[in-house]
Amino acid sequence: MVQSENSGRGDPVNVAEGNRKARRAVYAASIGNMLEWYDFGVYAFLVGVISAKFFPSTDATASLLATFAAYGVGFLARPLGAILIGRMGDVSGRKATLVLTLTMMAFGTVALGLLPSYEQIGVLAPILLVTLRIVQGIAAGGEWGASTTFIIEWSPAGRRGFVGSFQQVSTAAGTLVGSAVAAILTSALTNEAMSDWGWRLPFLFGAVLLVVGLFIRRNVDETPSYVRNQKIDTLPASAGGPRLGAKAFGFTIFWTVAYYTLLTYMPTFTQKFGGLSPAEALWSNTVGLIIMVITIPLFGYLSDKLGRKPLLLSSTLAAVFLSYPLFSVVASAPGFATIVLVQSAFGLVMALYSGPGPAAISEIFPTHLRSTWMSIGYTLSVAVFGGFAPFIATYLIQKTGSPVSPAVGFLIPVALVTTCFLVTMPETAKAQLR
Repeated sequence: MVQSENSGRGDPVNVAEGNRKARRAVYAASIGNMLEWYDFGVYAFLVGVISAKFFPSTDATASLLATFAAYGVGFLARPLGAILIGRMGDVSGRKATLVLTLTMMAFGTVALGLLPSYEQIGVLAPILLVTLRIVQGIAAGGEWGASTTFIIEWSPAGRRGFVGSFQQVSTAAGTLVGSAVAAILTSALTNEAMSDWGWRLPFLFGAVLLVVGLFIRRNVDETPSYVRNQKIDTLPASAGGPRLGAKAFGFTIFWTVAYYTLLTYMPTFTQKFGGLSPAEALWSNTVGLIIMVITIPLFGYLSDKLGRKPLLLSSTLAAVFLSYPLFSVVASAPGFATIVLVQSAFGLVMALYSGPGPAAISEIFPTHLRSTWMSIGYTLSVAVFGGFAPFIATYLIQKTGSPVSPAVGFLIPVALVTTCFLVTMPETAKAQLR
């Protein structure tokens, strides 16, 4: 890793020390993202079991909708976390927010694994479940912006795309681990054992990530960009913030809808319409996530060389032209191997956006606004469009009777909206971080 954009220049000792701190910063920010998306992934991948344990109903679809609604509630809480914790990041520093968000997220994850079911405590069970999702949502609202800011501000000059891509690698890796753990348990345990106690194990595993994450995050330094910014007079946090936050909102619409439709929702879709067993659906999704994790750094690297916009536009346009035919293929129940290929293609589409994404959205903001307004713009978009993507997909299918309606009625329209936004966005790959 070469010298940081903000570190001291010329002295080999300073360069080496800056590189070491930059690598540690990437590890520190990434572990929290991994925990966050591990939890959100596990919830979605085990939605069938959770719906039966906390939202029992004689109508299976109604139970599934209730569970996905509880899933979405966590996203509605994100803007509150973005405002409170994002502002804390700009005032008190990036490092303090990273420790706070990780602790809150881990608490919610482990507590969910210990939560009594509806059969044990009645209506209090879903109430507590929703409460835990709100706590996690507040934490996640501050986590994404703080960790992205932390990584980008530590990134070496000319390599923000590549280094920043590891923020999304950790995001996808957390979902990947969640999918893999769910797949392993579903394959190894009987349906009765999985329903009885096996579903709790993935959530309790979050305690391991907490211990590792806190150790790493407590042993990193504040970003050079933040330290430098504290020594100069800055504009108020509101000056220019809403306008830039609106840009982050538009940038995120496709990103969040595609992620939660093409990856988080797909195990449910491939079971109901693709003819896969629960274990096959999870393994197929896991392969798509592996493809995504492997290729994200490649596309981040290419964005440093070719620019952010060509890759971002390639992703949205690919979604426009490929979503309908690929959903149609899955809905025809073509078999496990074909569905794996389809989900691998979805993984590549997401990697095209997620590689340059963290750097591109961070480069919209100056340092004194970055944590607050990037968090607000991003989390509002996720709350409105992403958190309820599985719910909307399920609702569209229920109302239209067509399994390809999530592509036609949701994914393609938002891809077109974000494409229009990207066309007007300036190229920032070669610009200095403000």
